[in-house]
Amino acid sequence: MVRRPVWRFVPLKLPPYAIHVVLLIFPSVVLSWSQSSVPTETQVKAAYLYNFGKFVTWKTNRVATFDSFEICLLGKDPFGAVLDSTVADEQIGGKKIVVRRISRIQEANSCRILFIASSEGKRLGAILTATRQLDVLTVSAMSDFAEQGGMIGFVMQIDRIRFEVNLGAAQQSHLALSSELLKVATRVIGKGAPGS
Repeated sequence: MVRRPVWRFVPLKLPPYAIHVVLLIFPSVVLSWSQSSVPTETQVKAAYLYNFGKFVTWKTNRVATFDSFEICLLGKDPFGAVLDSTVADEQIGGKKIVVRRISRIQEANSCRILFIASSEGKRLGAILTATRQLDVLTVSAMSDFAEQGGMIGFVMQIDRIRFEVNLGAAQQSHLALSSELLKVATRVIGKGAPGS
């Protein structure tokens, strides 16, 4: 049985202002599980996936008709029960979070967040093209995911899980990413990104 997280402070090496932003925006990132002092990579990624949904605005009315907030996993599931336990009994925007595992992009119609597993690397171009019509936030741990047109790509920096954002890709799919999310990204690329 997977245990629910217990919240506690874990020191981070960030500029002074950033510590406050991270603690306010992503309290799940500093969680620890009762049997381990440091969360696993999978636990941190699951916490990020949950929290990303709080900092995205879907600009179309299509998503307002959904009864739940779906986080979908496309391809070989790297999370197991960890993601399910992280979002159990949680809501975003007043809608219950549901985790769904899918094998084809055609099944992603009601997904709000789509995690694309590394097993889908050979089909990534076709998947990203299809998602532009779905108003879905795309996330992956594939190398250079944001550079290839994905919206949020997990990266490892100094033994910590961080993320890069492709703002242009999000804007093309009618998604607005909050400035708080962009502040904690290691890099923001694309249209409207600082310095672009």
